[in-house]
Parts: sequence; C-alpha cells; structure tokens
Amino acid sequence: MTFAASSTAVDTEILSSAAAAEYIAEGCLVDGPVGCVGLEVEGHCFDPADPLRRPSWGEIGDVLKWLSPLPDGSAISVEPGGAVELSGPPMVGVLPAIDAMARDQAVLRSAFAEAGLGLVFLGADPLRPPHRINPGARYRAMEEFFASSHSGEAGAAMMTSTASIQVNLDAGPQADWAARVRLAHALGPTMIAIAANSPMLDGDFSGWQSSRQRVWGQMDSARCGPILGVSGDDPGTDWARYALKAPVMLVHQPDAVAVTQYVPFTDWVDGRVLLGGRRPTVADLEYHLTTLFPPVRPRQWLEIRYLDSLPDRYWPAVVATMVTLLDDPVAADLAADAVEPVATAWDTAARVGLGDRRLRRAAKRCIAIAADRVPPALGDAMQPLIRNVEGGRCPADDFADEVFEHGIAQTVTQLAQGGL
Repeated sequence: MTFAASSTAVDTEILSSAAAAEYIAEGCLVDGPVGCVGLEVEGHCFDPADPLRRPSWGEIGDVLKWLSPLPDGSAISVEPGGAVELSGPPMVGVLPAIDAMARDQAVLRSAFAEAGLGLVFLGADPLRPPHRINPGARYRAMEEFFASSHSGEAGAAMMTSTASIQVNLDAGPQADWAARVRLAHALGPTMIAIAANSPMLDGDFSGWQSSRQRVWGQMDSARCGPILGVSGDDPGTDWARYALKAPVMLVHQPDAVAVTQYVPFTDWVDGRVLLGGRRPTVADLEYHLTTLFPPVRPRQWLEIRYLDSLPDRYWPAVVATMVTLLDDPVAADLAADAVEPVATAWDTAARVGLGDRRLRRAAKRCIAIAADRVPPALGDAMQPLIRNVEGGRCPADDFADEVFEHGIAQTVTQLAQGGL
C-alpha cells in the first residue's frame, strides 16, 4: 500500500504546529469500507555454507536485479542489515492476499537458493551481531541518529537484526475509527504472545520469547510507543499529537542528514529551532511521519507492525487471525472482550508469551473466534496454530527446541535451506 497523492504542494512551508496538526489529523485515515489486505513479510538473508557471514549488499543486489516484477506484484526492498522484504499490493480479502504473498515468496526463495543463499523467517537474527550493509543515505543517517541517542544499541538492533510480518488494513468507516484503532492496539499483546518467534539475538538466548519486541520496547517511546491518547476517541488527534512531540530524525539537505540533538517536530515547525536553516515543508512533515514506528501506524490505512516474522507453518494462520479479528464485526466485538484484561501487557507478552495464563486465556479465545470465521480454504493452515495455542507454545519454542538439539549454526543453516 502507498500514500495517495496529497493535494497540498510538497514544497509548501508549514507555518505553525496547529497547521501541521490539522494536516496530520485530516490525512491519516481514509473513510470507506473494510476488506482490502496488504501484507509485508521480511526474512533475514543467510549464507547456508557460513551462517555467521552476512551476505553483502552486492550479493543480495545480484539476486534481486533479475526478480522484477514478481508474478503477483510484490515490491522487493532490502532492510539495513540485509533482510529482504516483500510488500504485496492490497488485495480484496485475506485469502487472495495470503495466496499472492506465498507465490511471490516462493519465487524469491528459489532465486536466493540458486545463488547459494537463503532466507530465514525469524523475528530477530539469532546468530550475527548488528551490522548495516544497506548504503542508502536514509539508513546512514538513521544509524547516526540512534548512535547519538540513549537508544543507540537498541536502534542498531532494530535496524539490522529484526524482521516482521506487517498487516495493512483499511481504516474502515469513520464512525468506527476510534474503536478499530483501540482494538488494533488491544490485540497487540495477545497476538505478540501467539506469534513470538525470536528467542535469540546476537548468538544468545535473550530470555524473551520475542526478542524483536524487546528491542522495540527499548526504543524511545516518543518514536516507537503506542499512539493512543487518554481516551483513544480521536485517532487523528492522537496521531497528530504523537507526531509533533516526536523528535526529528532526518532532514534533507538535499540528502538525508541526521539530527543529533533532541528536536521535537513542534519546535521545528514553530520556529524555535531551524533545521537545515529553514522551517519544515509538507514534504518534511510527510517524511517525518515515515520515521515514526508505533505498533499501529495510521497511513490512510492501518499498519499493524507488532508481529514477528514467521515460517510458512504459521504466518498464513496468524495473518488470517489478525484480519478476521479486526475486519469481521462480530469477531471484533468478541475479541475486544477477550483481550481487555491483557490489552497493555506488551512486555509480558514479549517476555513469556503464552506462559502467562491471562495471555494464554485470551489467545485461546481469539483463536477460537477466528477459526470459526476464516475462509474454509485456510482451515488446515489454522490447525498447527490452534495446537500451539492450546499447548501454551509459540513458534519461538519450536525454534528453541531445534537449537537445543542441533545447535544454533546448524539450525540456521537448515532454515536457510528451507528445512524445519
């Protein structure tokens, strides 16, 4: 999914925080029906012959230059640490979105296999230390920004060692926005517990089922925390307030340059600080919004950003569950009740997953609600996830079992070769 064209010229200077807030609030969600689903899936790139080695920018580029376009239209990008992302176009319905992503993913894997490389779908790189290979100016500046902040270590890990599945959904009818955004947040801990798939980071067990979520939790909450206000009744105002308080990360002069002092966007737009010797434009504001990473981000649609990357055994069922619980109105009401007791248990979900009895209870209810309503063609795909939740397990437990039996290097090699 992409931004629709703005009616405001991108080089127009914004003259006040009030004008910026109005622009953000009015454009962050689009009124309309639900039904479209867009998926983004990331996988870490490994060399199966030497899983400690990080394939270079050139090696990955040599594979990708032959792959455009993919048969079902997914765009390909490379994350700072070399993780490869497929971004599927919006499809009407969850089943077409899953099928299209699975076909494009199969083509991508085949191309990497032919090059002697492989993709590993875990929420965090379990073996290699953080290291940036993407030479893009945006990522160089991001690295400098994080290095200058108190979240430098977490920022490096976030950029180069984490991977996710992102689910993009229509905002829906305006009258339902507040309830829909609240539910997307409230589902977070339960879905994190269900999908946790990163018990290791940088060669060690972290003590967390989702090391990815732990890393994000260590980031500056002004940039990566939930956007909900006190009541959550006005998502547009909540997002505007969040965005204006968040520190500016990058300024284009014309290339991206890191802002290494703490400057909330509101200080820039109100003229208390001039970055690049000027006030911000609409383009600066829109770019600033792309540097904010809350777990649910409004970009005219809703980006659900809190799921670990998952193997084929689980991701279609997790995606179907997520979409069903938000887009089916009966399921949404039932899910809101099921997750209410654990709606803010983000850290507990990431640390112990379904080992927490309240999260396990909520997960069982949510999976049962979804299983009764997903398209029949996904019934078989739901079964491994249902068994996991019933047993209080998450994908991280499967991975950990393999590591204990075979060792981390061999396990990563097998995953990169499409095994396990």
